[in-house]
Amino acid sequence: MRRTTDAERERLHETFAALCRIESPSGRERACADWVTEQLRGMGLEVQEDDAGPRVGSDAGNLLARIAGAGPDSILLCAHMDTVPLTAPVEPVRDDGGWKNAGDGILGADNKSAVAVILELARRLTSAPEPPEVGIELLFTTCEEVSLRGSKAFDASRLDSRFGYVFDHATPIGEIVLASPTHHRIDAELRGRAAHAGVRPEVGRSAIAAAASAIAAMRLGRLDAETTANVGMIEGGTAINVIPERCQIVAEVRSLDRDRAESVATEMIDHLQEAADAAECDLDVTVQRGFEGYRIRPRAIEVAVAEQALRGCGYEPKHIVTGGASDANTLRVAGFPCLCLADGTEHNHEPTERISVDALEGLFELALAVVDEAGRALAAGDGTAT
Repeated sequence: MRRTTDAERERLHETFAALCRIESPSGRERACADWVTEQLRGMGLEVQEDDAGPRVGSDAGNLLARIAGAGPDSILLCAHMDTVPLTAPVEPVRDDGGWKNAGDGILGADNKSAVAVILELARRLTSAPEPPEVGIELLFTTCEEVSLRGSKAFDASRLDSRFGYVFDHATPIGEIVLASPTHHRIDAELRGRAAHAGVRPEVGRSAIAAAASAIAAMRLGRLDAETTANVGMIEGGTAINVIPERCQIVAEVRSLDRDRAESVATEMIDHLQEAADAAECDLDVTVQRGFEGYRIRPRAIEVAVAEQALRGCGYEPKHIVTGGASDANTLRVAGFPCLCLADGTEHNHEPTERISVDALEGLFELALAVVDEAGRALAAGDGTAT
């Protein structure tokens, strides 16, 4: 049974297309933040922007707005305003039952589908004759695509909600993320000795050769069902006839097992040190925890509410684990119960990115159903959905 009208669905598509046209790669979310703020204030909502921008390398902070409910409780709905870097201008077009970019680049459905849905949900609730059963906090974050920097800098103690939802997993609607990995980033610089490659190669110490030896010794790709490792970037050298004095590599480890993530990162660093020693190179390594993983109990209230809402919209709930992360990671680490739900986006971060009309409209229906089910569950006061 549809909860939305034809006019609401058409307005949703207009809002989504307008958002996609606003370029907002991580760090340059100002125009998008201003547009979202204008929309919310046009609905009569107060919008607060925090001071996270300068701290995370963005020209905008995180936005927080609230819709009062009939009762004392509220829930959070969260989406991020940034996209991965653009390789082409975004001109969204409706084609073959879905939205895509007319150019050879991303569409931005990750995560502007969720931004559009939350905005149109807010429009519905603020124009209704009666307030919703449960209040809604609306959080729009920056720099999610760069290790969740925006939500990391957000003060979660500002939230009044009992629990929340992040619509940010590019898989079919119905999937509920119960576990997400811990992530370590490894930045390494090897320093050797420059020499003429054709005249005095024996005098040189190749930093690139040392890096290559280290990488060859590493176990990369999927290491087990819960763990992956990757070397994503390597850079070094100055000219074809110079033994390369410096080489930088950037690697990562992800695992649903926190201790496993740490042990694999240590193993990769050991290979770097062994290769540097063998090549008589110096090594500097920095390890950063990009984000903390989590596991959620299958019967947590936020899961029960999501399951009821999904079934009410005709979707069969499916519990999954993921190798990716979302703002749910940082909010949960901060002590706020938060659940990531699939948003129906396809091929995110790729030039073929798209979202079907059915998925976008289905996500809107789901968001409305989540609000209804949360109101019923919290009014019942027993920690489960009815």
